[in-house]
Amino acid sequence: MNTPQKHKDTTPRKVKWTVGRSEKIGLPDLQLTNVKAKIDTGAYGCSMHCSEIEELYRDGRHMLRVVPLQRQKKEDERQSYYFEFRGRKIVKSSTGRAEKRYIIKTVVRLFGEEFPVEFSLTDRSNMKFPVLLGRTFLAKRFLVDVSTFNQSEKYLRKQQNKQITSV
Repeated sequence: MNTPQKHKDTTPRKVKWTVGRSEKIGLPDLQLTNVKAKIDTGAYGCSMHCSEIEELYRDGRHMLRVVPLQRQKKEDERQSYYFEFRGRKIVKSSTGRAEKRYIIKTVVRLFGEEFPVEFSLTDRSNMKFPVLLGRTFLAKRFLVDVSTFNQSEKYLRKQQNKQITSV
């Protein structure tokens, strides 16, 4: 049972990061690293795979209990997380089907920085990527180079190698 922490937004930057067509991201509130995310400039918002969602009241606050991104784990090994209830939005999928989805606010870690994000929660179990990052997240922060992938991971590895060689 985990509740997300408050994070400082490190944006805007003078220079935008360049992301590839897909990235491995961190989700600190979910204690996850190396989550495969599709970068989708055709999508307005961001979405995350979630297998279980429950509305409840906890300490007098309207909350969501969610079990995100745990497609491969056995049911008794799945971790629940709690987020403040932010409502539901109607989201149109790439197939044109409208769906009313729960919304959570959390943080994505890329290039060693943390960025606030709102995710709609949906079943992405049939998708290659459990997370989709759309225009609302990318705008004013990132450029997209579709000929590349995992630019954040490559940048962090390069920074780590620089520190090792400078010691």
